[in-house]
Amino acid sequence: MSWTTRYGASPASVDGMTGANLRDEFLVPGLFVPGAARFAYTHVDRMVLGGIVPGAAPIAIGDGAEVGTPYLFDAREGGIANLGHGAGTVTVDGTLFPVGPRDILYVGRGAKDVRLASDDAATPAMFYLNSVPAGADHPHRLITREESKPVTMGEAAKSNLRTLRMYIHPEVAPSCLLLMGITDPAPGSVWNTMPPHLHERRMEAYFYFDMAEEDRVFHIMGRPDNTRHLVVASGDAVLSPAWSIHMGAGTGPYAFVWGMTGENQVYQDVDPVAVRDLG
Repeated sequence: MSWTTRYGASPASVDGMTGANLRDEFLVPGLFVPGAARFAYTHVDRMVLGGIVPGAAPIAIGDGAEVGTPYLFDAREGGIANLGHGAGTVTVDGTLFPVGPRDILYVGRGAKDVRLASDDAATPAMFYLNSVPAGADHPHRLITREESKPVTMGEAAKSNLRTLRMYIHPEVAPSCLLLMGITDPAPGSVWNTMPPHLHERRMEAYFYFDMAEEDRVFHIMGRPDNTRHLVVASGDAVLSPAWSIHMGAGTGPYAFVWGMTGENQVYQDVDPVAVRDLG
């Protein structure tokens, strides 16, 4: 297991950042490495992001040394999404959950022994983790793709038609503060999260996947009147502080996982920003 740390930045500090500086603070690249577990800890609402790709042997992620507790989930909850084409399992304190492609497992506070495995090492499961501090106990629960709640948004004429699927959400599966789901732009649409918006009471992490090797997403961030961008490949995550807008456009098909935490779980608690006001 390997860990890195992101400290975040204020809106004012972004003015003096180079592209490399922006990437160092807000981009978490290459989380999926075959046979390995890679984690990033951000001081932005203390979210943990992880990529775990088990091969022939399972990978355990129960150790909490990096977050200051005996076990990772002693004071945390988490969501584990299988974004690979192969099925896998997550065993939580002896209970085995079969996690197929596009399924998400909610792991409640207090879990100790968490082990992830691929059904077939030749077509491994690719697990993506979001974990945040939690102040309440909720039971572990598998949410399959079929059990998620789909919401269609946008317009084909504006190249932003997309389907958002809610998984860890009060309307589907309860949690303390974590929200998590998957969005797929429709064929021919390139924009996500349009119109852009702020949610000052929640941070968000985007994880981009299912992209061709040559394609990229241009992820736009920053204050509405002072935007910046990150060029993102498949398997990269972007940290979006509460003060930043977040939207992207891809050069080819892609999907992304959104994970949020903060003061509330009200999905509509947002402040839209008109595109004409971006600067």
